[in-house]
Amino acid sequence: MNESSQVRAAAREREAALVPAVDVVEDAEGITLYADLPGVPRERLNLTVESGTLTIEGEVVLEGIEGLTPVHREIEVPRFRRVFSLSQELDGEHVAADLQQGVLRLRIPKAAHALPRRVEVRVS
Repeated sequence: MNESSQVRAAAREREAALVPAVDVVEDAEGITLYADLPGVPRERLNLTVESGTLTIEGEVVLEGIEGLTPVHREIEVPRFRRVFSLSQELDGEHVAADLQQGVLRLRIPKAAHALPRRVEVRVS
């Protein structure tokens, strides 16, 4: 393997990522997204919202047992990545995130213009 093919292989390895399973629940005020990120600590989790795109990236921390070498691993790529396009009805400026026991919970509220509002009727 020559140097340029080694560089390309290393770049592919860095780009390779697992796609986390997600559940999305919508209510009148916004959406809640749950993403399964087992083994990803808070310090290795990166969430960005830019130009209507939500990106979830996380690096798995695999702790081995001292003195033992694994014979088989289920996770070959220790990285998660998933990208979502956000509707203009959602307010990407006010995303709230919580990570507990390997499950990321994102709350994305609806933008003010997309919220239902009550119209007052005046009697003339």
